[in-house]
Amino acid sequence: MKTAVVTDSTAYIPLEIREKLNIHMIPLSVIFGNETYQEEVEITADSFYEEVKTKELPTTSQPPVGQFMELFEKLSKEYDEVISIHLSSGISGTFQGAVSAGSLVEDIKVFPFDSEISCMVQGFYVLEAAEMAAAGKNAAEIMERLEEMRKTLKAYFMVDDLSHLQRGGRLSSAQALIGSLLQVKPLLHFENKLIVPFEKIRTRKKAMKRIVELLGEAVKGGEPHRAVIIHANREQEAIEWKAELEEQYPHVEFVISYFGPVIGTHLGEGSMGLGWVKK
Repeated sequence: MKTAVVTDSTAYIPLEIREKLNIHMIPLSVIFGNETYQEEVEITADSFYEEVKTKELPTTSQPPVGQFMELFEKLSKEYDEVISIHLSSGISGTFQGAVSAGSLVEDIKVFPFDSEISCMVQGFYVLEAAEMAAAGKNAAEIMERLEEMRKTLKAYFMVDDLSHLQRGGRLSSAQALIGSLLQVKPLLHFENKLIVPFEKIRTRKKAMKRIVELLGEAVKGGEPHRAVIIHANREQEAIEWKAELEEQYPHVEFVISYFGPVIGTHLGEGSMGLGWVKK
């Protein structure tokens, strides 16, 4: 059986890695007024953060089902099955789009996977699936491994300004109001597929320190882990944080990624996150 791997743009896997591992990507879009841009195709993270300085905050949209169908039909010429890994179904209809398209195409078996998360932490699932597919594993074996990864995969993030999440409907007004009144930097995480507050913390520095404590608790057994630092237009801060963390946790392999246009629309510039999974 030949297995293809599909994900969406919110995994923010760099093009050269997608090409090397034969990962197929369906983009989500950001919409500035009448202009629609497919992220990772027509707009980069850097240009997005420049645009939002001078324009109204954009809205975001999921890929149409037809785009999934087109890709799955194209893959059916070369593959027997496809694993389609997407951002949490609690914050986007993208996963459901893959499910619908999978039920409509006839010549390929589609296995949709709800990562229940997003960004490069979602990407960890994708990279693992692509490496396994390249090694000749079938979809059933890969799906089993992804479910196993779910048990140790965690991510926490801190936003500088809760208004983006509130405006995009990804966090309730009451929670956002409490945050802005108290000037807290809440730690957020995904729970039951939704973005919810994990703890309320007063300052950015303390919030980042708390994320490191949570990582420390997860990796204290000494087993090898992979981790990702995710930033919203704070590359230098991410580089410095990575150097500190590598010194503290030599058995963890750290990479740096970013909150791209779609996720950046909801979190806002200055957000920082850290995610990890046991190897």
